[in-house]
Amino acid sequence: MRIAVGGIHTECSTYSPVLMQAHDFRVLRGADLPAHDYFAFLRTHPAEVAPLLHARAVPGGPVARDTYEAFKAEFLERLAAAAPFDAVYLAMHGAMKVDGMWDAEGDWISAVRAAVGPEMLIAASYDLHGNVSQKIVDQIDIFAAYRTAPHIDTPETMEAAYAMLLRALRTGARPGVVRVPVPLLLPGERSSTEDEPARSLYAALPSREGPGVWRTDLMIGYVWADEPRATACAVVTGTDRAAAEAAGAAIAADFWGARDRFRFGPVTGPLSDMLDMAASATTRPVILADSGDNPTGGGVGDRGDVLAALIARDWQDALIAGITDRPAVEACLAAGEGASLPLTIGASLDPAGVSVPVTARVVRLQPGATAQDNQAVVRIGGITLVLAARRRPYHDIADFTLLGLDPRKVALLVVKSGYLSPDLAPIADPNLMALTDGVVNQDIPRLPNRHRAPGTLPWDQRPDFRPAPQPSARFAG
Repeated sequence: MRIAVGGIHTECSTYSPVLMQAHDFRVLRGADLPAHDYFAFLRTHPAEVAPLLHARAVPGGPVARDTYEAFKAEFLERLAAAAPFDAVYLAMHGAMKVDGMWDAEGDWISAVRAAVGPEMLIAASYDLHGNVSQKIVDQIDIFAAYRTAPHIDTPETMEAAYAMLLRALRTGARPGVVRVPVPLLLPGERSSTEDEPARSLYAALPSREGPGVWRTDLMIGYVWADEPRATACAVVTGTDRAAAEAAGAAIAADFWGARDRFRFGPVTGPLSDMLDMAASATTRPVILADSGDNPTGGGVGDRGDVLAALIARDWQDALIAGITDRPAVEACLAAGEGASLPLTIGASLDPAGVSVPVTARVVRLQPGATAQDNQAVVRIGGITLVLAARRRPYHDIADFTLLGLDPRKVALLVVKSGYLSPDLAPIADPNLMALTDGVVNQDIPRLPNRHRAPGTLPWDQRPDFRPAPQPSARFAG
């Protein structure tokens, strides 16, 4: 068996004005793909891999059209050159927005289907925050999505999709996919699988599987995409259409029935209230999530709102990691470690954001492999601030260790995040989430809603929902 492997993976807020370009993506080509740790599972299976191209980026704004078209063209060229092969595995995210295009994954996967013909099997893996359209389902044979948020099962999900593909090739089975849309969109911060009811809903998914039902998934969807395909849904892969439809309908009904029970996991509120709580805390580190500017949710990552609030309070022993501001980083590099200099921090990418004029002392410079990877650590009064030349999160302890910082030893750690990463959550004492401004802000009912399907909660009322399974056009029936 020979499997063609590749894809494109990112998440895009349609509210962000900052287009993603080619340099925002980490691109694996050819032999570099199976050699990368991200695709380590490929080495545990006997099938031969035909590696194509995989482009992956930190979530952000829409992808520039020329960037997307160039990636797609190269992918299709590599696909044609890799022939012959027996099937295709696509490692996707599911919430990519391309400038001027609806349903970017539908476009990509449809192009792959057109290239390989109607008989070849195609499997796809998704983030549970992807938006799955019927166009996508109609092009594929196998689907798997993450079952955890924060996402700690990414390798297992990718391998599940790949293993089902090999199973189908080995046995001659022809699986199909059923989609059951649910007219509800929630932010990930209110649907973490660390909390109820999501924890129980996802834990129950395997019980819906059986001989004719290979895989069951619940897609929360991506709430910051004002697109027609934006919706939650159940997605089921199987060989028994009736059983797959029944499983999907049950998953959708359970999710709908729990719709009023989703809550934020951490203590959450306006920034001023969260800072009051942090100031009165007797434990450390207090970790404060700047949720509206979270780059792993599609935020720009360049806003200075929290920095301004801490300066106004003359805050001591705080660490902010980080703010994206390439001009500020370059100014620090030019000045050198130990220098003091005036900076205007913030709103370097999105002029609608908040910028803060400061005098900062350069504590540490961390040059990267390229200018985009440079970082600087500065001190502003009692505040230590990490500046990054490119959009990125600071969610792993290793991110801080590289910079000579220890997030466990500060009174207040501010990160641009929603729910905390698995590395940071265990050290938070306590974990607070500020409802800050930004292109992924949590005030969901007030988001502009021009293109989503009518009747989608929380923008419209929908008391009469009943699950309606929609099998793939390829399902044998």
